[in-house]
Amino acid sequence: MKTGTPLNSGVSIGCLDNLQLDKLMESFEAWYRCAPTPFLRRVRGRYWLSFLMLRYTGARVGEILRVDDSADIDFERQEIYISNRPHESPKRLRRSIPVPSQLITLVQEYLSEFPIMRGRVFALDQGNFRREFYRRAEEANIPRELSHPHILRHTRALEMVRAGVPFRTIQGLLGHLAPLSTFAYFQVSETSARKILKEKGLL
Repeated sequence: MKTGTPLNSGVSIGCLDNLQLDKLMESFEAWYRCAPTPFLRRVRGRYWLSFLMLRYTGARVGEILRVDDSADIDFERQEIYISNRPHESPKRLRRSIPVPSQLITLVQEYLSEFPIMRGRVFALDQGNFRREFYRRAEEANIPRELSHPHILRHTRALEMVRAGVPFRTIQGLLGHLAPLSTFAYFQVSETSARKILKEKGLL
């Protein structure tokens, strides 16, 4: 199911609903868990962890595939440090994104099993990651127009909007330099905004 309304640019924002997101996660995890050899488990584990990073950070795929697990993960604070895309700013900007403890644990378990991968867990080829994402999405019966890694960024953004996360916090977590980029998600979630205001006694 596509969720979203047209924006001022005429482009609509699609996202995964909860059932689609669950099925996609199950598809990725099952593919990883059923790896028939240690080599394939090591390879597939990188895709599984990259998928989870996208799902829980709302970062762009290129940003996640640049994460250095030996330098950009604070295992104690359970935060991921994401660097901006080079063309967005002449300065190297980093933002800190809190993630679930389960994700940090999975990264630690993977590195414990495959210590040779330290420092390059997420250094996947973007084209290869996209192709594998399409395969897992097809297996999960996700519509083709929603079967791309960037859909996880939209999904996480709208998830935060509907949970009542403040505008500036969402802007910072997503790494939006222009506030209008963040505002687009609030336009899409007008119904949820009404619900939040009612719950807080403002309507």
